[in-house]
Amino acid sequence: MSSRWTKDQMARRVALDIADGMVVNLGIGLPTLVANHLPADREVMMHSENGVIGMGPAPAEGAEDHDLINAGKQPVTLRPGGCFFHHADSFAMMRGGHLDVCVLGAFQVSAAGDLANWHTGAPGAIPAVGGAMDLAIGARATWVMMEHVTKGGEPKIVSRCTYPLTGLGCVRRIYTDLAVIDVTPEGLHVREMADGLDFATLQACTGAPLRPPREGGALH
Repeated sequence: MSSRWTKDQMARRVALDIADGMVVNLGIGLPTLVANHLPADREVMMHSENGVIGMGPAPAEGAEDHDLINAGKQPVTLRPGGCFFHHADSFAMMRGGHLDVCVLGAFQVSAAGDLANWHTGAPGAIPAVGGAMDLAIGARATWVMMEHVTKGGEPKIVSRCTYPLTGLGCVRRIYTDLAVIDVTPEGLHVREMADGLDFATLQACTGAPLRPPREGGALH
């Protein structure tokens, strides 16, 4: 396999697409890294469904306040003007369309933008949907940040999801360790690929047809 982006490189790439003034929710797992890579010149309000808005990057080691955590129970910091509130109010924000973007992890994303991220159906697995269904449908845009294939090498971008669904047609963009891909009515458009990766290799480890980047740069 050719070059892959590291987790921090993936997070930095997602952060670059978050515009000034956005209200953004970061899901549990990989997406939480995005908060550490937001450009310093952009004012972004980070939201967590457990009832926090205005989060900053992760605290320095030894400076954690374990009464101030995100939905993944990780200690966070609070920027000036940030606050915390009741869980029900937080879900009202999510369901009311007040989030510009949510960034979620996933087990599978289909070519149509269907999302499966709460249960693999495996015996003994503990399903945990949390606020994912509310976020996936309630946010104005849903992005997925995940590794391109499973540990066993199976594609996570597929023609049709085989795991229980979180939301139908809700994903607009996919960020993986190999590429950035837009979900459009015309199909899956590759915007960017990791350095050293060719399109044929990317397609070979993707379970749905891809459209290549435009010649001379990323798709706009």
